Formats: sequence, structure tokens, C-alpha cells
Amino acid sequence: MNLDRLINMVVNVVMRRLINTGINKGMGWFSRRAGTSAAPSVKMEARQSRQAHETAKRARETAKIIRRLGR
Repeated sequence: MNLDRLINMVVNVVMRRLINTGINKGMGWFSRRAGTSAAPSVKMEARQSRQAHETAKRARETAKIIRRLGR
């Protein structure tokens, strides 16, 4: 095994961990983001919940694509 291949493997592991950590932190930020009044309506909460779910789904799909590109 040559040095270039070894370095590439290490870089891939580090990048995968950094990307996953960033996605997890971003999803946490979106899920606890404030910006509504003290008593938000049920419709507003439902819409935000749906948006957070869609955003999380897109982030998972993006992470999957990035992992594929890293191969």
C-alpha cells in the first residue's frame, strides 16, 4: 500500500466525520430555532414540523450523495 492511498483513506474518514457532525449540528439548530411568539398556533407548529422533517430528509440525501462522491 503506498502513502498516497493511506493518506486518502485517512482524509476520507475525517471528512465523513466532519460532514456528519455538521449535518447533525445543523439539524439540531433548525429543530430548536425560535422565531415565533410565545404561543404559536397549531398550524404554524405543524408547518414548521413538516419543514424540519423535509429539511432533515434533504440533509440525509445530501450526505448520501457526498459519501458516494467520496468513493
